[in-house]
Amino acid sequence: MTTVRVRGIYTTAATQLLAETDCEVVQPSEPIRDRFDRSFDTVPADVSIETTRDRQGVEISGDPDGVETVVSALETLAIDTFCWSGDVARGAVFDAEVLEAEGGSGAVVALGDGRRGYLKYDDADGYVDEGNRYRVQVQEPAPPWDDDRPLVRPTLEIRGGLCTLSRGRTGVSAALRGERADELVGMTDLLSVDVPDGWGVRWQQAAADATLEAMGAALEDAADRTRSLEDALAETPAEPNEPGLLAAPETTAWCWFGRESRFALDGVRKRVETTMPGHHRAKAADRAASAAVDFAEAVCGSFGDDGVVADSEFPFAAVARQFGPTVGDRLEIGHGKPDGRLVSLGRGEVTDWDPEGKVTLERSMSPGGRYDALDVPRERGDVAVTKFREGRWWYPTTYRAADGTTKGTYVNVCTPVELFPDCVRYVDLYIDVIRNADGTVSVVDTEELADAVDDGLVSDVLAEKATSVAEAVERALSK
Repeated sequence: MTTVRVRGIYTTAATQLLAETDCEVVQPSEPIRDRFDRSFDTVPADVSIETTRDRQGVEISGDPDGVETVVSALETLAIDTFCWSGDVARGAVFDAEVLEAEGGSGAVVALGDGRRGYLKYDDADGYVDEGNRYRVQVQEPAPPWDDDRPLVRPTLEIRGGLCTLSRGRTGVSAALRGERADELVGMTDLLSVDVPDGWGVRWQQAAADATLEAMGAALEDAADRTRSLEDALAETPAEPNEPGLLAAPETTAWCWFGRESRFALDGVRKRVETTMPGHHRAKAADRAASAAVDFAEAVCGSFGDDGVVADSEFPFAAVARQFGPTVGDRLEIGHGKPDGRLVSLGRGEVTDWDPEGKVTLERSMSPGGRYDALDVPRERGDVAVTKFREGRWWYPTTYRAADGTTKGTYVNVCTPVELFPDCVRYVDLYIDVIRNADGTVSVVDTEELADAVDDGLVSDVLAEKATSVAEAVERALSK
């Protein structure tokens, strides 16, 4: 059975979902212990699930077989759940070369095969200059939809949730204060575990609730993985060489949750705890929303014998009034791709807002080139008017000339739209519908959708949905 450590805004739902598969959640947080009517073990985890910093999905890192098991449990969550394998895994060791070291707080480094990383100046000894080479380890990988590069450091660590072994660190320490920290350090002497030479031990916060037996198992597991890493690096040159991968003790995968995925997670969470409509949708919108959601659910929890809030629509108006978007805000259009990339289509001003979940966005277009599929020129003074609706599988953009005449309408078919405070998010499904200025309507880019299905980027079910949406839009525009 795969053991999994879960953290972040999707923890309760993920814990319940994994409990229904061949997985066991370990090292739970205190809220999880309180919510579930069962016991949890504090033992080493095969896999770690972390919510991404933008709260759009999760990182899944750990043992390759375990990661595959967890991905299998999540990828069928809903029609707009996308999962990808990461090419720069957490804990991977590379020889790296500095490419750019001008300004900022760090340098861009080459990791080989076109991969890039980010090395903070404070993590390196001495002056960092272009051409310098370092042996680095990935401390924080980056999701494919994020512009950030993986964070790397010229140190080696083995993390296990309860403890971390670090090369270059000496002795034993604890990432907490007080008597319990002293106890953890002192109890280490009672563990009959041989820590590899040159590696120091640091107990993490989770160890505060661990038994001596669990501490011993965690330290032994970390020590074994440390020796495996040392073995993998034993045949490599002592000094950093050409950029390239040297060792990958873990694999990393990413899951991006669309709107329907978040509501599916709400349904899973309802089996355990009071859950307001749009729980994960609201929490994904803004960090400040988490406290508001927790408060609302604490109040609502007093209603109903089963502790479950009655199903209703996502309270878009309440969330948008508190956190955005509303009239006057500027929104970026985050055009996701089924291969994991995120393309920005620019920013516009919200000119109209509706409590039912409708937002109108206007953008001034720069001159030059032609509009896709419409095949009309982009000219100075052109304005793009885009109308989004939360949860809809498509959105139209009408291009107008400076004199107000319409140049055409382009309808993008995509996964259900989500209107976050600073960004519109969805995943493009290739197939689109256009309406030319003369009123003719046609479906375009069907071949691109077919190619994506052949490449395994879009499922047959999702492709059928996209096609049916495009056909419905075509009929509506042709009337």
